[in-house]
Amino acid sequence: MRTYIEFEKPIAELEAKVAELRSLSSDGSNVSIAEEIGRLEQKAKQLLAETYAKLNPWQKTMVARVSERPHCLDYVGGLIEDFTTLAGDRYYAEDAAIVGGLGTFRGRGVMVIGHEKGHDTESRIKHNFGMARPEGYRKAVRLMEMADRFGLAVISLVDTAGAYPGVGAEERGQAEAIARSIDCCLSLGVPMVTVIIGEGGSGGAIAIATANRILMLEHSIYTVASPEAAAAILWRDKGKAIDAATSMRITAQDLMDLKVIDEIIPEPVGGAHRDKAETISRAGAAIEKALKSFDGLSADELREHRAERFMKMGRSI
Repeated sequence: MRTYIEFEKPIAELEAKVAELRSLSSDGSNVSIAEEIGRLEQKAKQLLAETYAKLNPWQKTMVARVSERPHCLDYVGGLIEDFTTLAGDRYYAEDAAIVGGLGTFRGRGVMVIGHEKGHDTESRIKHNFGMARPEGYRKAVRLMEMADRFGLAVISLVDTAGAYPGVGAEERGQAEAIARSIDCCLSLGVPMVTVIIGEGGSGGAIAIATANRILMLEHSIYTVASPEAAAAILWRDKGKAIDAATSMRITAQDLMDLKVIDEIIPEPVGGAHRDKAETISRAGAAIEKALKSFDGLSADELREHRAERFMKMGRSI
């Protein structure tokens, strides 16, 4: 059963009416309702397109957080062949909030690293809702260094509200782990492409997103802090999250204007959660194009490109 977002209530009512009429029709009723079903379906599609064409930043935040959106492992399953999961940071433990491993992407050997939120209660608890502890970032560093050693391109898939803020994570060096992960990204001699597939929250996101090319799904968000956290910090009122979301310029469209990201990947009408397969296919095409653009560049040229990209961002914002 589809979950509807708050602002989708009129769409939900129309689609519920269509489902009800279809049920009546399948019961063998003599009343011809095919024409009415067609009319309501067309109206629902039109309303869906109009609604998603004018989403405000807070509505986009809600879309980015929809649990039915495709997550990291969905992209891995749809795009990566012969995927082999690699686990553990070789220091402390395995952190399932970040998944990673080796595979083949359209004929090219790659290392894939990404946040996994999970789809149901059990998997969300297992993956800690995509909020990584230091072990997750140290695992990411280990895998990126392995990719560099064997000349494998790195694909990172970002979807996290932020790094896990628990006491244990802080005691084990959360900030240091994130900083070392960013440093590792910058030092890679292989191409790195990042896709923001849902939420890109704070240092927890940029730890695996300091890439040569940053792509972003149309209704995803990328921010220094969640709107709720920003509202609590600035106004001491989480109720002003809508104002914070608007002021912070966290949408793909805003970040494209600011040149923080390089490309927006269009989502199907109604968001990625309404057509997962098509979303994954579009992301795959964008990743392939991005990786091809770096073919032939040396390790030093790739490092220079990455460093200049972020230095230029700092000078222009």
